[in-house]
Amino acid sequence: MSVVAERPVAASEIAVENPATGEVVGTIPVMSAQEVAEAAKRARAAQPAWAAIGVKARGEVFKRAQQWLFQNEDRMVDCIRSETGKTTEDANLEFAIAVQAFSFWAKNAPKYLADEKVRASSPLILGRSIRVRYAPVGLVGVIGPWNYPLVNAFGDCVPALMAGNSVILKPSEVTPLTGLLAADMMKAAGLPDDVFQVVTGAGETGSALVDEVDFVMFTGSTRTGKKVMQRAAESLTPVSLELGGKDPMIVLKDADLERAANGAVFYSMNNGGQVCISVERVYVEEPVYDEFVSKVVGKVGQLRQGSGAVGTTEVGAVTFTPQVDIIKGHVDDAVSKGAKALTGGEAGEGPGQFFKPTVLVDVDHSMSCMTEETFGPTLPIMKVKDADEAVKMANDSIYGLQSSIWTKDIGKGQELAERMESGACCINDAMLNYGAFGAPMGGWKESGVGSRHGAGGIRKYTKTQTIMANRFAMKRDLFMFPYSSKQAERLGKMLKMIYGRGA
Repeated sequence: MSVVAERPVAASEIAVENPATGEVVGTIPVMSAQEVAEAAKRARAAQPAWAAIGVKARGEVFKRAQQWLFQNEDRMVDCIRSETGKTTEDANLEFAIAVQAFSFWAKNAPKYLADEKVRASSPLILGRSIRVRYAPVGLVGVIGPWNYPLVNAFGDCVPALMAGNSVILKPSEVTPLTGLLAADMMKAAGLPDDVFQVVTGAGETGSALVDEVDFVMFTGSTRTGKKVMQRAAESLTPVSLELGGKDPMIVLKDADLERAANGAVFYSMNNGGQVCISVERVYVEEPVYDEFVSKVVGKVGQLRQGSGAVGTTEVGAVTFTPQVDIIKGHVDDAVSKGAKALTGGEAGEGPGQFFKPTVLVDVDHSMSCMTEETFGPTLPIMKVKDADEAVKMANDSIYGLQSSIWTKDIGKGQELAERMESGACCINDAMLNYGAFGAPMGGWKESGVGSRHGAGGIRKYTKTQTIMANRFAMKRDLFMFPYSSKQAERLGKMLKMIYGRGA
């Protein structure tokens, strides 16, 4: 999911901090382009044997990895929390999604990667058998984000590995420890050496990785995604990009306001608001606007912030230090232009990096909080006269990742959903489509290229090969040399007989 701010490149080592406490929890080396090239060489050498064992055998490795996760749940959750500052519940949710993903790909990859038979559509190729196979691209580079170091960094490696590729992960330099722990997991699960590797560092390490691989999967900001795509274009390396979002929520006057308010609060504040498919802006029909705002403000006012034990906090830390300034900048910009902060509106106190859960009203599209990705615990709410205005305002964005519509009239919700310019739209829910691994998840407009999940989520890590076989071949086909007038006449009659009946 999205990475909005960027971290300066360090010298030879980068300290990893717990954003909830400020404590240094580890250090990682900044790997050079030469080290990345050497890792790529090892990965390419290991890949053919990994591909050769077959997709079902590869699935067995991930079944063992899943068991390792259960056996080391506390270790993994603690690692995630230590470098992200998440609440325990948010870290547990990330763990749960990863567990499900392992099962999904182990079960469904054989079906998605199976050869496909194609019927001959031309009379010139009748009698031939045609099949399409999905072959691994070879070496995949995954550049992961800092907000979900297990699900959206290592998680993108899972289908790439299941497709028979070797994979090199470059985790965010802000949260690299989870990726390194995932490497230990895969080794314990029996993955052959060098099939999966982790390279650490900042932007230069990621750029070097793009130069070495056959496919790039990047999750992060639109700005950085454009740089990745530009770099990959130099070598014609295909990419899949899951980029920023400014995901709108539309609340119609017939909505269940209690559910809508609960949804708005949770889906805007979970994971500290650092989710690219979170609710980032809300449009409410005028007749229910005041009641909806009142409910939301009451619920946000009861949220507890911190990174404590289970059941003690709802909103965690801001994982990346510069992000606090971005969040504050958006709030200050809105207030300076006439908006009101009914809760929060400022950074939290204490040694960690926190921003108080914030509800903004009297907002409009002149404000960055409504047009730019905030990626923090804020919820701007705008009054609209009707559903048509809500859709118009929701679509007034360079982004098109997710959206949601809240109404008791499902038919109307379905109709409005088809008018939304987003890769996914939920009705009376938000974000939950991410857990539907069988359905594609990707963005429109500047929210990305390609998708994850579903058949396309693994086939993108393959190259197709069409194989045609002629079992009962004649000595010479009708269209072969030498040409003659009689031959041309026969071909013409055949085409007219098949395709020209309506002429």
